[in-house]
This record gives sequence, C-alpha cells and structure tokens, in this order.
Amino acid sequence: MKYAVPLIISVGLCYLLFTDIDFHQMVAIIRDQCDYRWVAAGLVLAVFSHVIRAFRWGIQLKALGVDAPKHALIYSIFGTYAVNLVFPRLGEVWRTGYIAQRQKAPFTTVFGSMVADRVADTLTVLLLTVLAFLLASKTILGFLHENGDSYAAIARLFESPWLWLGGAAAIAALWIFLAHKTTNQKILKVQQAAKELWKGFAVIVSMPHKGRWLILTIMLWGCYFLQNYIVFYAFPFTTTVLEHYGITAAFVTWVVASISMGVPSNGGIGPWQWATIFALGIYGLPKEQAGAFGNLILGANTLLLIVLGIFTFIAIALDKKRHIGQ
Repeated sequence: MKYAVPLIISVGLCYLLFTDIDFHQMVAIIRDQCDYRWVAAGLVLAVFSHVIRAFRWGIQLKALGVDAPKHALIYSIFGTYAVNLVFPRLGEVWRTGYIAQRQKAPFTTVFGSMVADRVADTLTVLLLTVLAFLLASKTILGFLHENGDSYAAIARLFESPWLWLGGAAAIAALWIFLAHKTTNQKILKVQQAAKELWKGFAVIVSMPHKGRWLILTIMLWGCYFLQNYIVFYAFPFTTTVLEHYGITAAFVTWVVASISMGVPSNGGIGPWQWATIFALGIYGLPKEQAGAFGNLILGANTLLLIVLGIFTFIAIALDKKRHIGQ
C-alpha cells in the first residue's frame, strides 16, 4: 500500500491533468515559446539547494556525535530525491540508513535528526503559506469565490470535527503508549527506539551553531524561491504575469506548489503540476499555458534528480571500495 497508493495518485492525477488539457497545444507551447536558458539556471540553483540542505543536516548530526564528511552528506541528499522518485518517502529512510551505516551510528538517532529536518521544512511552509495569503488574500479569495467547488471543498475539510478529533486521539494514544511502564521486552524496545528518535529530533533545540543552521535554512528556501522565480522568465506568458502582478505571483505559485509536495506521490509528479496550474489560474493563465510551465519545470527537475541519483550511487560504490582498500 505504501508504494502502490502514491503511484496510483501520481498516475491518476496525471491522467486527469492531461484529459483536461489540449496536449498537442501544450507541447507546441513548450517547443516554440520556452527560453531554456532560464530553466538551466533554475536547475543550477536546485543543485545548490541540495548541497545547502546537506550542510544544514550535518550541523544536526554533528551535535549528536555523528561527524559525517561533507561529500557523504551531499550523496545522502542527492540519493534521497532519486529514491523518492521510485519509492515515495523511502528516500528519507535510505539516507538515514546510509549515514548510520557509514558512520556506525544508531539508526533511530540519525532518523530522529532527519525527522527534525523535515519538521523544520513543514513549519517553514506553514509560515510561507500564511505570508502568501496575507500578500495576495484579495486575489486568492476572489478566485476561490469564482470557483465555488474549490472553496467549498477547502471549507468542508477544516470544518470537519473528525479531522481535529482524530488528530487529538492519535496524539493521546501515542503519549499513553510511550509513557506506559511495562516489563514487556517488545514494548520496551519500541519505547527505547522512540527515546532515541526523540533525542535525534530534539537536538535541533540544544545543538551548537543554531545561527549557522538558521542562515542555511534561509539560504535553502531562498534557493527554492529564486529557482521558481527565474523560471517565470522562461515563457512570455509567465513573464507577463510577473509584469502585471509582481513578484507576489511567483511567491504564491511557489508556496502552493510547495504545499503539494506533502501529497504522497512519486517525486511530486501529479500533485505538483495540479498545484502549479491552480496557482497560475489565480492570475488568469489558461490550463494549456499553466500546464506547459508546470510540466516542463517538473520534468526538467525530475531529469536532474535522475542524473544526480546515477552519479550518487556510482560515487557511493567507489567510496565503499576505497574504504575497503584502506
């Protein structure tokens, strides 16, 4: 289910995406109107963002006594995204296992630091979402009211008591399980693993170099946004959106697309294009143009991840061979 459901989501959304769009027109737009230099510049920024994420995670690991070399950290991030293309969410487990095995560190502690890394990303996206709504609330609300189904669906989700009751019940059950005193060895092992996981997670509060970690976080998300912003210049119609609505349009599109990455899918394929088309629709772009933009950018990034993944697994194999030789 863990691997089948994301694949079904990706395939299903892509099917719905392309049945609503004139595919031949979209391809013609990409072929005839795209300035690929801006796409290439965006891919360079994407590589920089992966390297910055690796350095940021290294600060958390070092605070736990796991002093992984920078090249291994970079391999772990490149590999994470490549694995996620095939097995969604397994990339995070893979990078944890790779660093834990290479540095002979406890898996659960390293995994906890990875969870903290992802929670920090989630909080950042939440803050950016609030900021995006404040900057473009009039345009967003106007679009939602014009598209009543979307507005009603969002309202129903947050008004549902089952959403809040289910979340509270899950947190309470987890707390009772972890705090329960027992002599059962299996339960004790789970509780011990949870403590190690928490140790890896909580280090983000007590670790040294928090200022450096924060600067790297700003640089990381700055790269993400700048990549999204400059590729707007790849097409004349997205350039026009910037001219009419300013940088806010690129910011809102980027935030909506970032939220979509929380949907389980293969590398964001499906949800990311849907979110991008939705966001660009707020600024009046038809689906064919918005689809051309979304599909090209995601396609270029996916190709980059495949290339980085091939490079990474070759580099890791050579690194292991070198270690064995020593």
